[in-house]
Amino acid sequence: MDNAALKSLVDKLMENIEKVIVGKSNVIRQLIISLICGGHVLVEDVPGTGKTLLAKTLSRSLDLAFNRIQFTPDLLPSDITGIHYYNQKQGEFVFRKGPVFTNILLADEINRATPRTQSSLLECMEERQVSIDGQTHPLEAPFMVIATQNPVETLGTFPLPEAQLDRFLMKLYMGYPETADGVEILKRFRHESPFPVLKPVADKEDFREINDIFKNTYVSEDIYLYIIQIVEATRKHPDILLGISPRGSQALLRTSQALAAVSGRDYVTPDDVKQMAKPVLAHRIVARHAGSDSGIPVQHAIIDQILNRIPVPSEESLMNRTGGR
Repeated sequence: MDNAALKSLVDKLMENIEKVIVGKSNVIRQLIISLICGGHVLVEDVPGTGKTLLAKTLSRSLDLAFNRIQFTPDLLPSDITGIHYYNQKQGEFVFRKGPVFTNILLADEINRATPRTQSSLLECMEERQVSIDGQTHPLEAPFMVIATQNPVETLGTFPLPEAQLDRFLMKLYMGYPETADGVEILKRFRHESPFPVLKPVADKEDFREINDIFKNTYVSEDIYLYIIQIVEATRKHPDILLGISPRGSQALLRTSQALAAVSGRDYVTPDDVKQMAKPVLAHRIVARHAGSDSGIPVQHAIIDQILNRIPVPSEESLMNRTGGR
């Protein structure tokens, strides 16, 4: 698959999703980029902003298998991964697959489950497999976890540790709709939801050669250096206790390549890196002070400071490195 074909596919996919989800083009695009990169997404926002509906609409638009798990304090790891049970007819133990065996898994309110249950997702997310009773069961590709959590409620919740947050490629925020979008939502959902009649516009076969975009999308030496300078700045910033790891820098590179590809280009620009910096890096930063007077996450403000300080590669140097493309 070349980048032009990918752009056409993503445009068609976004148009279909926006038949249900109103005014969230940027969030939808970032979610699709995560799927292209084979990553997972944590969506944080208050109830009622469309987090669950977005995940369901993405899976319906791609004709992918979809499962939802409502995380609660009494949820067990086996409720996610599955169990071996004794089948009396066969006279042996048989593995019953859990809901994790799907293409898109919605982990609703993931921070309500205990750390033991949360950790049962680690192997699934990182290794794309489930190990139970000494047996390994691979997960079918594509596999994507879309986890949600409510930032307001803290009673009865268990915050995700840094090790698990780092497994999420991006952390996204839905946000309240603008006035015009709010009016459109009322009109669109006045009689019934458009979701039940939504038709798929692509399937998993369309993404079979998706890794080709990482071979086809050129990255200049200046862009490599730009990414590393951003990452190193997080490790030296006085307001940061824990900066970005090499996994985070690789995530920023791949998402920047994917953004360039879905924009129809075969090379990465500094703007691609800037656009992906907050969703990819912010949740990986441990700040000294969690609060913010402006309502903006303090990690976002820090990343803005860093992006303003790091010299941006010139367009002329990028064009020279890409052979004038």
